[in-house]
Amino acid sequence: MKSYKTPEIKNICLLGHQGSGKTTLVESFLLQSKAIEKKGEVEKKNTVSDYLVEEQNKLASLSMSIIPVEWKNTKINILDVPGSDEFQGDLFQSLQVVKGAIIVIDGSKGVEVGTERVIKETRKRHIPTIIFVNKMDKENIKPKVLVESIKTSLGKSVVEFAYPLGHDESFDGYIDVLTATAHVYDKNGTHKIEELYPDKKEIVEEIKTKLVELAVETDEKLMELYFAGEEITKEQLGAGLKQGIIDGNIVPLFVGSALKDICIDTLLDSVLNYFPAPNELSPIKATTNKDEVITRGTDDKNPFAGYVFKTIVDPFLGTLSFVKIISGTLTVGQEVILGNKGDSKKIMNLFGLRGKTQLDIDTFHAGDICALSKLEGVETSDTLADKSSVIIFEKAFRPTPVIYVAVRPKNKNDEDKISGALQRLNIEDPTFEVVRNKETAQLLIGGSGMNHLGYIFDRMKTMFKVEVDNEPQKIVYRETFKKKVDSAEGKHKKQSGGAGQFGHVFIRFEPSITEGYPNNLWFSEEVFGGAVPRNYFPAVEKGLIETFEHGPLAGFPVINVKAVLIDGSYHPVDSNELSFKLAASLAFKKACETSSPTILEPICKVLVTVKDQYVGDVMGDMNKRRGKVLGMSQNEGFQIVDCECPEAEIVSYAIDLKAMTQGSGSFTREFDRYEEVPSFIIPKIVEQYSKKD
Repeated sequence: MKSYKTPEIKNICLLGHQGSGKTTLVESFLLQSKAIEKKGEVEKKNTVSDYLVEEQNKLASLSMSIIPVEWKNTKINILDVPGSDEFQGDLFQSLQVVKGAIIVIDGSKGVEVGTERVIKETRKRHIPTIIFVNKMDKENIKPKVLVESIKTSLGKSVVEFAYPLGHDESFDGYIDVLTATAHVYDKNGTHKIEELYPDKKEIVEEIKTKLVELAVETDEKLMELYFAGEEITKEQLGAGLKQGIIDGNIVPLFVGSALKDICIDTLLDSVLNYFPAPNELSPIKATTNKDEVITRGTDDKNPFAGYVFKTIVDPFLGTLSFVKIISGTLTVGQEVILGNKGDSKKIMNLFGLRGKTQLDIDTFHAGDICALSKLEGVETSDTLADKSSVIIFEKAFRPTPVIYVAVRPKNKNDEDKISGALQRLNIEDPTFEVVRNKETAQLLIGGSGMNHLGYIFDRMKTMFKVEVDNEPQKIVYRETFKKKVDSAEGKHKKQSGGAGQFGHVFIRFEPSITEGYPNNLWFSEEVFGGAVPRNYFPAVEKGLIETFEHGPLAGFPVINVKAVLIDGSYHPVDSNELSFKLAASLAFKKACETSSPTILEPICKVLVTVKDQYVGDVMGDMNKRRGKVLGMSQNEGFQIVDCECPEAEIVSYAIDLKAMTQGSGSFTREFDRYEEVPSFIIPKIVEQYSKKD
């Protein structure tokens, strides 16, 4: 592939609900542009973009892939983004580096949850968008009803640029509204352009009039011409439509079939005509290494700077970094600085990628997307910059895990391999989290859902030959005292010939909010008259700290307790630090008899985002989970329900919320505090955790 300059580049992403046909559409783009001679099929596991073993096994996209397409002397970098909402990391990273999106809709299903989710994200980031209604040749589709429902769901800015011809199996093309011509395809894929059908003339004229009105609204001179009744040229109309699309006031709607290659060329032409080239964009904000905010335009003349938006761990090539070049040019042998870390790197392996196929390109210009290999220490969201002008670009939003499961190897010999495998996969996908919980002896993996976690487990198996079993996470409880104990005695006395051991203390224990103190113990002393020498105070505190690690009920650490050393005695010969440590431990055990110990559970702050019709279900369900609804707010047509809920009750909430809201609900969780467990639950917790090894 040749090296394309900035004005000759378009960067777009393919978005849509899972199963809408994005991968097949990519194959059609490649065939139409003559990059391939025959289209691959998802079912045959031979498509260009779904090249991972895991994707082929699941027959679904699970990782973003880059598909550059050459069309009419322009390079279109297409980012094929997984449709599942559990792979949001790829969605947010792709939207960080594109300025155009094609949202694919399955014509037989209409607007789905995934459609609404991605249109919301593109609007939030002011990314020009085209709607492509795919699979128009499927059965029981009523084109007029379908198009109207899409416009109703996605807003008045959606306007038909292509009007469907026929329906079901007789769907054979569309009318280009702007040229008022019929584009008809036969069974062999032959494309003919015919005159407008008389029975469609009125509806097409009506749509075109709306398009013209939307176009002239973008420019005062065009508006003056329009109201003066003067002719608006094709070029003027195109410029007005492009500006309206860039501003988000116009969202073109096209209809077709990726399977039958209907409307593919028109779709590619529309990307060229209506989406901006990188040099047409506003400068991007960045921060210098002196924390100064600057802007950087997409131009070859500016110093090199690039943003790493995706990392792949390849078993043969090592780590691959996908880089969007924001400014300057990049060639092999060039020295760059890892802006956010300060490390110097030399570019030794530079190429383009189409799926897994490497493309030889010697120079990449501003606005283009390239791949680098074997750059140690470079991670997703890093900035690479020329040493003469070190800057850092803002990182894309990274979703936090909402579900955790514990994993253990199926083969005990693989225990040592797990950490290394997860560490490397975490470079590829930083949206999952690895936590080793010493208290429960579990290795926890956190992700956006079970599909997301299943993909991680599959990657471990195929790449590192490590198979794991998973089980629910154990909740990390705490214990505390409910009642004050005025004086708990602890006496350690041992005499077995020679030097003995003697430590004697009286300690007051009382409930107290001590979170934030080391080891959750607030220790002080009120000893008078030297009953316990001062040099033994640290030993008493240390003895309590160690004892607090294992509470009296189920062995959880004790928190929120204040311990005050009030009295005691010592022996001038037999007393030592160990004796007072043991005495403190005995005093604690004595206090447990009358302090009414109880168990505390972690309470999480939960924000649930749902449509209006599901608010009642979510609130009722939250009450069943012993949660509390604290309030509600509205954001972009969704309700945000502010709750707090015991962590034990939301272990599988990611799965349950999807079922409850037909996949449209989402939530975030964050630890807030510990709170007493209801008394009727305590025996179950004690029974469960007393059995642990």
